Amino acid sequence: MKFLHSDKAPAAIGPYSQGTKAGNQIYVSGQLPIVDGELQTDPAKATKASLDNVLAVVEAGGGKLEDIAKVSVFVKDLNDFGTINEVYAEFFGDHKPARACVEVAKLPKDAVVEIEAVAFVE
Repeated sequence: MKFLHSDKAPAAIGPYSQGTKAGNQIYVSGQLPIVDGELQTDPAKATKASLDNVLAVVEAGGGKLEDIAKVSVFVKDLNDFGTINEVYAEFFGDHKPARACVEVAKLPKDAVVEIEAVAFVE
C-alpha cells in the first residue's frame, strides 16, 4: 500500500493520510473545502474546493477524474443539496460516479461539506 500526498490538497488534520493506493484502487480521505489554508464557507465554493482537493489526491495516485468510481458527500445542511448538485454536475460533466450525499451533525473545522472518493486506475 502507498500513502498518497498532494501539495494541492490540504494536509490531513489527524492521524491519517490524504489517501491510499492499494493495487489499482485509490481511496481518498474526506477532503474539507480548504483553499490556500482558508476554509470555504459558501456552499458552492466549498463544494468546488472539496472536489478539487479530492481530484488532487486521485492525481497523486496516478489517476484522473474519469477514474473516480464512488463519491461520498457529507453536508452540514441538506438544504444546500441543490447548490451542491449544480457544482458537482459541472465538475464531473458526463462522468457520473456512484454517490451518496448525507447530512451530518457536524464536520471537522465546522465545514459546510466534506467529500471522499474511491477511484480505480489501470
